[in-house]
Amino acid sequence: MLIATWNVNSLRARMPRVLEFLDLHAPDVVLLQETKTAPEQFPHLELLACGYQTIDHSGGQWAGVALLARDGLEVGDVVIGLAEEPVDEARWVEAEIDGMRFVSVYVVNGRTLDDPMFAIKLDFLRAAARRAAALRAVGSTVIGGDFNIAPTDNDVYDPVAFIGGTHVTDDERGHLRALLDAGYVDAFRHCTPEGQGFTWWDYRAGNFHKGKGLRIDILAVSEDLVDTITDCGIDRNFRKGPKPSDHAPLLLRLDR
Repeated sequence: MLIATWNVNSLRARMPRVLEFLDLHAPDVVLLQETKTAPEQFPHLELLACGYQTIDHSGGQWAGVALLARDGLEVGDVVIGLAEEPVDEARWVEAEIDGMRFVSVYVVNGRTLDDPMFAIKLDFLRAAARRAAALRAVGSTVIGGDFNIAPTDNDVYDPVAFIGGTHVTDDERGHLRALLDAGYVDAFRHCTPEGQGFTWWDYRAGNFHKGKGLRIDILAVSEDLVDTITDCGIDRNFRKGPKPSDHAPLLLRLDR
């Protein structure tokens, strides 16, 4: 089974690249973030024509998450949003696909440490960790998306450059660890214990070509699936070319 997560930074703007990605990799399940579409404008029919069932949680021009499941896979038990979610911005969607639970999540950015949104980010992470623990108690689960957290200094091109900023604080990392400690493994770090691999690069100043990136997109795999992981990597080619997202897709292969 091939699973991908990708913050597309506007599905409508990135639709040609998404279709190219689906044609090239033929993933079984795709988790999308920052779809930035109104509910009535989500391209269900266009994606169905490419062989994918879709479940979306859309909120207009900001945020938005979705699940794509290859046609033929059984899909059901859809859950939109988080219980006790501190902000209603279309940031969490989950469903049962092929006998497993999949979640697409777009964690609040946080802006700056003194911004009210930073406290909301921590509250969102607490709610996400509670839900992750509940899902782990039920069965096999994959939670993937843009967490807006670099798990360690090894996931930042220059830790010094981020001192005093978001994405790297002990609070953020602690809440991410709490989610993982509920019975999950960071699939990329499982496959690449020491090396670096970035999933996001600022559009400005040629940061992609300078290697100035962060790993903030994560696939958290429940521990019962760890022995089935055969590979997890980043397709940097989709950060290149015409109209790229500022994120590259992260792909996970399970031997199921």
